[in-house]
Amino acid sequence: MSDRLDEVPEMENMDDTISPKRINVPGNDLTMKNPDMQYKIMMAEISKTLGIGLNSVRKIISEYKTTGSVKSPDKKRSKKCLFEKIDDLDRNALRQKVHSFWLRKELPTIDKILEAVNDDPALPNYKRTTLYTIIKKLDFVFTKRKRCSVLTEREDLLVWRQNYIYDIRKYREEGRTVYYLDETWVNAGDCVEKLWVDKTIQSKHDAFNRGLTTGATNPTGTGKRLIVLHIGSHKGFLEGGLLCFLSKKNSGDYHDEMNGDHFHEWFQSIIPRLEQNSVIVMDNAPYHSVKTEKIPTSSSKKDDILLWLKSKGVVIDRPMFKPQLLTKVREIKSKYTSYVVDNMAKDAGHTVLRLPPYHCELNPIELAWAMVKTYVKQNNKTFKIDDVRVLLNTAIERVTSENWQNFIQHVIKEEEKMTEVDRNMDEIIDNLEPCVLTITGETSDSSDF
Repeated sequence: MSDRLDEVPEMENMDDTISPKRINVPGNDLTMKNPDMQYKIMMAEISKTLGIGLNSVRKIISEYKTTGSVKSPDKKRSKKCLFEKIDDLDRNALRQKVHSFWLRKELPTIDKILEAVNDDPALPNYKRTTLYTIIKKLDFVFTKRKRCSVLTEREDLLVWRQNYIYDIRKYREEGRTVYYLDETWVNAGDCVEKLWVDKTIQSKHDAFNRGLTTGATNPTGTGKRLIVLHIGSHKGFLEGGLLCFLSKKNSGDYHDEMNGDHFHEWFQSIIPRLEQNSVIVMDNAPYHSVKTEKIPTSSSKKDDILLWLKSKGVVIDRPMFKPQLLTKVREIKSKYTSYVVDNMAKDAGHTVLRLPPYHCELNPIELAWAMVKTYVKQNNKTFKIDDVRVLLNTAIERVTSENWQNFIQHVIKEEEKMTEVDRNMDEIIDNLEPCVLTITGETSDSSDF
């Protein structure tokens, strides 16, 4: 025991071995050593010493001078919700899984859907509660029937889909040219994931000894990204309709790159290229649906709501609270809801038709994009964005009018399938014994759904 105590350092040396030395504030050292140093030079020295950006240093000092304290930076990152982590293709595939039950005239339940989804190798495996949350986000609702919850779609979505299919069929019968537009993206790092593999090669060392290569090294990450917007019809992609630009945002969603002004400028340049009295199909992305007039909402000021109602000729003959005013707004807002692109098209003699949410299988340009991306991936050797742009242009030129006609025929079959889904759903639900309780997302007994 005494031998071990002899090895302990003396007390005056403990600070050197245990306690860290206190670091002086660089700013104080600078002012003491150079009292006449200019403010700009001092900020630059502090930035260099601490490894903090110059703007950050200025902001911190300004905040301290104003408030007498400095707040800790907010390091919390906004987390994506579960629904945002799956892409449009997976959302569409989940909807088709539910539809497959109705096509077989079989009542879908959450347990049946879970089994069907997890048995499909093309889809991720979900837990029951996870799938239940996603299904609700896809505008499905659970309706109580005979002690079981039948999975249907929200009424307004059903109406939207049925109206869309009716309208698009009518326009085709009238002989009007139908154009389909959509946005997508291409990454510099896109390449074919599946490669031929020599199973006799046991390792990289084995390949080296035999004078073989293990293949080109793919870049880590997706690299730079091209945002692509185009429009096409049964005649193919519209000549001069391509909009392609380099992404400037580090975002997982390519929709973040587009805004109303950017889209409207492109759309205005496209209109003169379209055939007369044509139909333009698009999804309901926010920048596609910029309203010509801002209609009051619950976040609007009461005075603004009053002013809007009076501008529409609504007589307010007694004092009203905000909820009462909003009720009047809801009664008349359908008369004044219009979109910028719809008016642009209408002024030129065209019609805009919007797809129902999460129904990308009704847009044939999605199949064209799949063909384009496959070509880019198969021929991407350099992973450089300029070369990828060249490949993109070549791939678009390779999509012929015959391809587009096949894509449209495939979509027509999908429309017929959805019509059958809605017909079966309508008949089966109508013949079921109704229950008093109808729920839209939760049930009183979890075992029922």
